[in-house]
Amino acid sequence: MNRRTASCDCGQLSLICEGDPVRVSVCHCLCCRRRTGSAFGWQARFPREVVAIEGESREYVRRGDSGSSARFGFCPNCGSTVYWRAEGLEAFVTVAAGAFADPGFPPPQVSVYDERRSGWVAVPEGCEIID
Repeated sequence: MNRRTASCDCGQLSLICEGDPVRVSVCHCLCCRRRTGSAFGWQARFPREVVAIEGESREYVRRGDSGSSARFGFCPNCGSTVYWRAEGLEAFVTVAAGAFADPGFPPPQVSVYDERRSGWVAVPEGCEIID
């Protein structure tokens, strides 16, 4: 079974995830762009029971473009967002895929808010597109 560790930039906050993610996606919504400072957010969803959170985190709650809210866990030292819990998906923890710092991490299977995708961004072939 795969065991992956995600962490913030300073290493104080980490998550240990057992097994493979149930979904890997990219999101092109404006909120994810602001949160990441990038053209999209890249995230992996795991069942809550296979995720162990270590270290201190602070929480930021925001309403997304869909109208539902998400509770973002970030490091109080370096400010890195490492994980979040989405309203309506309480059985899961979503982890910022970049926090795994693994060049071999699985590619996205889903592209969300694809109509907002920057023209220069390409998604993998076969990726499910959700507008």
